[in-house]
Amino acid sequence: NRIKTEKGLDVQTSPPIVVYRETVGKESPSVEGRSPNKHNSFFIQVEPLEDEIYEAIKSGELPEGRIKKRNQEVSDKLLELGWTGDMIRNVRNIYNGNMFLDETRGEVHIGEVIEMILDAFEMVMKQGPLAREPCTKLKISLVDTKLHEDAIHRGPAQVYPAIREAIVEGMKKANAYLLEPIQVHVIEIPDKFLGEMTKLIGSKRGQLLGVEQEGTNAEVKSKLPVAEMLGWSSDLRSATEGRGTSSLLDQLFEKVPTSLQLDVIKKIRQRKGLSENQ
Repeated sequence: NRIKTEKGLDVQTSPPIVVYRETVGKESPSVEGRSPNKHNSFFIQVEPLEDEIYEAIKSGELPEGRIKKRNQEVSDKLLELGWTGDMIRNVRNIYNGNMFLDETRGEVHIGEVIEMILDAFEMVMKQGPLAREPCTKLKISLVDTKLHEDAIHRGPAQVYPAIREAIVEGMKKANAYLLEPIQVHVIEIPDKFLGEMTKLIGSKRGQLLGVEQEGTNAEVKSKLPVAEMLGWSSDLRSATEGRGTSSLLDQLFEKVPTSLQLDVIKKIRQRKGLSENQ
């Protein structure tokens, strides 16, 4: 409103958009992705990234980026986390909380196509198969390849679709699911509104984490899905006669309830103009 009134600029607005994340629940078998010309095959395995590795990436202890030669900082941290030298040598890319490993052995032409493979990996990590939302906490391993001898038959038009097909199929076989953003709030209210507050949190798929009372005031700690928090301020005012205040304590991602996932995916795909079928 201030941009319109003070600056005289016209602003187009839309309802707020909640960005989800896509990840997997288990290890997939090796999945083959074939190039459109049928001359190249890439065998890829998808699995969840270990918690401690993911936390190290999030905290910045493991720097993101492509790894073309031995990176001492990455090597030292992975050794500290229990990885062997062989596993560390396979790491080729750390991207948006995901990791790509090249586990192929003795493949003559891999050096000529690895950058294209990593490009395709990053494309899928930006837009996953379920709803074209960013992927997180994935470990993608290239376990084998069959490449055509002639470089003209293994260009980007052949590599990109094959890698995308293999990762997408691998994610589906690894039980891909959505993560939704969650906020932890500390809500301060007069204690007489505790009942109303509990009802409000429950109506928003929220979870009550704890209540502390001091005199006639109460402090409520709760976990709330961001998707249910549109209009939260006015709902809080209504429930507490304008006397409740809410402050953000933490943010995290948690699995979307199974009963809601298909509906959430359908709505996101509709908003993005995608077909309903993944």
